Amino acid sequence: MSELYIGLMSGTSMDGIDAALVEFKNSQIKLVSSHSHPIPKSLKKSLRQLSLDSTEASIDMLGEADTHLGLVFAEAVKSLLNEAGIKAEQITAIGSHGQTIRHRPDLQHNFSMQIGDANRISYLTGITTVADFRRKDMAAGGEGAPLAPAFHQQVFHSEKENRAILNIGGISNITFLPKDDTLKCFGFDTGPGNMLMDAWIQKHKNKSYDNNGLWAASSTPNQTLVNALMQDAFISTKPPKSTGREHYHLDWLEQQLQQEHCELDENQIQASLCQFTSDSIIYAIENFLPEIDTLIVCGGGAHNSNLMNHLSEKLMQIRLASSEDYGIHPDWVEAIAFAWLAKQTINNKPGNLPAVTGAETAIVLGAIYPA
Repeated sequence: MSELYIGLMSGTSMDGIDAALVEFKNSQIKLVSSHSHPIPKSLKKSLRQLSLDSTEASIDMLGEADTHLGLVFAEAVKSLLNEAGIKAEQITAIGSHGQTIRHRPDLQHNFSMQIGDANRISYLTGITTVADFRRKDMAAGGEGAPLAPAFHQQVFHSEKENRAILNIGGISNITFLPKDDTLKCFGFDTGPGNMLMDAWIQKHKNKSYDNNGLWAASSTPNQTLVNALMQDAFISTKPPKSTGREHYHLDWLEQQLQQEHCELDENQIQASLCQFTSDSIIYAIENFLPEIDTLIVCGGGAHNSNLMNHLSEKLMQIRLASSEDYGIHPDWVEAIAFAWLAKQTINNKPGNLPAVTGAETAIVLGAIYPA
């Protein structure tokens, strides 16, 4: 018997909402249809202000953004269903990650806040919605992230080789999948993914991202700057660990440039940011992972040829592959993961991996908002 779920993902890059319609049949997972939905500019501006320590952010802004984003998520679901020719009553549940506006696992009273009102989503779509996945893991002593590794284990595990799944979104995270079932799967955030490169090109070229890494490839990285950025404490912190926009953002970058008294042109800085992302990933693989045979890459960064070239040059002993080689397009892995997490919750099954998040136990995640 097959079931249909929808996964909604709005990542740290805030470049849009990914909506995935997923069929689960026994152990088979199939992407039936997908839809990319824009986030209105006014809402995106509010989300960025809320995710930073902006003086313009307020409780009213938070409340309105939560409601507005819930409405946009519902629109994304309706568009997806319309394009797929599927009725709402055919969907078992929606899994909505929400938009992270603050992730602070480092505080004494730690918290992680994702918004996008699930009440609005469930009411307007007529579909049961699962949301707020991170906080139960934090209640159990974990960092609440990353959550995709449990899904990675389900889909990409092999008994023949050690694999790692590298997701390069706004933030990069990695999952280690040992071929030996007696060893634990684990994962963590490695540092910035596309976030700093996106912020720099947005400021200087008014583009949302560096297509294929062409701007970065037009110049040469400054090794002094890259070395300075690699001194950031998060890079060398041992896992479990997670981070987000509240740490890596444009103001943080400009502070680093000021401290290093950098007199570099904009092109060279973009090239250096690409290498920083690459080097931070390589550092994580070399220092925190056992030996791996294959690195499977997904997320928007998989399309950045310059970044992928950096990785392949430094990881010559490891086979690099796209998640598409294993049946899942790199743009949709995360959204499919949240459809899977919703299924886990609906079936009263754990969705976290304690070895990944640091939680005391595997636990059922999320809150259910009935249709």
